[in-house]
Amino acid sequence: MISELQAFYLNKEEPVKSCLMAMRDYILKYSPDMTETWTHKMPMFKYRGKLFCYLWVNKKTYEPYIGIYKGIEIDHPKLDLGNRNKMKIMEINPNEDLPIDTLNEIFELAIPLYSGKKVVGKKG
Repeated sequence: MISELQAFYLNKEEPVKSCLMAMRDYILKYSPDMTETWTHKMPMFKYRGKLFCYLWVNKKTYEPYIGIYKGIEIDHPKLDLGNRNKMKIMEINPNEDLPIDTLNEIFELAIPLYSGKKVVGKKG
């Protein structure tokens, strides 16, 4: 029997399924301090035990995205606040390669927030 976490990925249609699984691999390999958990019926990732980001699929467009927990504190042109209060998201096109450079930029801005350091955003 597969877990709800496994089912989240496996029950998606291509190319969304492969995109989400690639995102999962990217996040977990980014740092040995990243762990995956199933919370609020979605895959969430913790950095040093604190909520860092999550993966989800837009119910209207069926486009996958990554939500950054402390996104409100990050100024990056690819992060969108939308109607959220704290978290910003970045949509991921499942038909293209992962935007690794952009993800690295965002993660490099987010990681210091977990050590109490102030972040200077990337303008653009």
